[in-house]
Amino acid sequence: MTATAQSTQWVEGNGLGPAHYASKATLGPQDRGREVLHASLRGMIAAAAMTGMRALTTSLGLVRATPPRAISDKSGLSRIVPDKRRRAATELMHWSYGAQGGAVFGLLPDRLRRRSWSGPVYGLLLWLGFEAVVAPRLGLEEARTPRAVERVALAADHALYGFVLSEMRRRPRH
Repeated sequence: MTATAQSTQWVEGNGLGPAHYASKATLGPQDRGREVLHASLRGMIAAAAMTGMRALTTSLGLVRATPPRAISDKSGLSRIVPDKRRRAATELMHWSYGAQGGAVFGLLPDRLRRRSWSGPVYGLLLWLGFEAVVAPRLGLEEARTPRAVERVALAADHALYGFVLSEMRRRPRH
């Protein structure tokens, strides 16, 4: 079989590519496990994309302190991680949280997860959970002194997280 024929089968759902998974009403346990693992990886990559966006919004003065930074400072991470490693530890913490969020997204029903809007909505729901539960419970300054521009910037980076997480793009056809 030629490479073109193989890729056509893959895209049209005759192989084990994404179109194959999308065409299944329900996934088997092994396929579901792969999907959750893949979604976890996408979640980690999406959290890394958020890091880039937050570097921009922080340097523009739109965001005072990023949520991962505020959480790591409040959690005592600063007491156990040396100063020169604190930023890396904070990023690894955020990426692992992103991976966990991706895994949960991967557990959603296929019919919901495959919708083009599902990823950004999921990202915004995570942001609302942070705003409504996590920030107030940890006593973060962001919860006590909200700024509209900061809220918009954080909502946008969570929508970006969901966009990357959901792979909102058409699969190439060969």
